[in-house]
Amino acid sequence: MKKEIHPKYHADAKVKCACGNSFTVGSTAPEINVEICSKCHPFYTGKDKIIDTAGRVERFKKRAEKTTAKKRKLK
Repeated sequence: MKKEIHPKYHADAKVKCACGNSFTVGSTAPEINVEICSKCHPFYTGKDKIIDTAGRVERFKKRAEKTTAKKRKLK
C-alpha cells in the first residue's frame, strides 16, 4: 500500500445514537452520530409500524382481496 494516502483507521470509533445508546465500531471517523440504531429501530424492537404514503397499503390490500375472491369463485 502507498503511504500517506489512506485515512487513519480508528478501531474503537464511538457511535452515538439519538436515543442515547452508544457502542464502538471500527471506522475511519473517530466519532459517528446516528439517528437510529438497533436498539430503537422498529424492525429490531418489534414495534414495526407501516408508514402509509398516499394510500399504498390500502390499495395493496384491496388488490389482494380481489385476487382471493377470484380464487374462491374458481374453486
